[in-house]
Amino acid sequence: MLNSWNKLFAVALISLAPLANADELVTPIMQQGSSNASMETPRTGLTMSAVEKRYGSPSHVKGPVGDPPITVWEYGNYSVYFEGDRVIHTVLKPVKP
Repeated sequence: MLNSWNKLFAVALISLAPLANADELVTPIMQQGSSNASMETPRTGLTMSAVEKRYGSPSHVKGPVGDPPITVWEYGNYSVYFEGDRVIHTVLKPVKP
């Protein structure tokens, strides 16, 4: 059961609700890699050495960071995420329409 302070707080919150105002955040519409959707990318489970042998050296490497260690290899149209030395995700970069 609510005590008098909780009731007072609830009434105050409800009475202030009409005064609440928020800014609108407009985000540009993009299609994630739609023009690259048919592109061959590294698959889950590949090792770092297999990815480098097949797709070449990345343009940029981030990490490893955290436990388990996560490393990101950047390529032109996609990023490859590794846990340890195995691919866990490949993410196509967004393409502006």
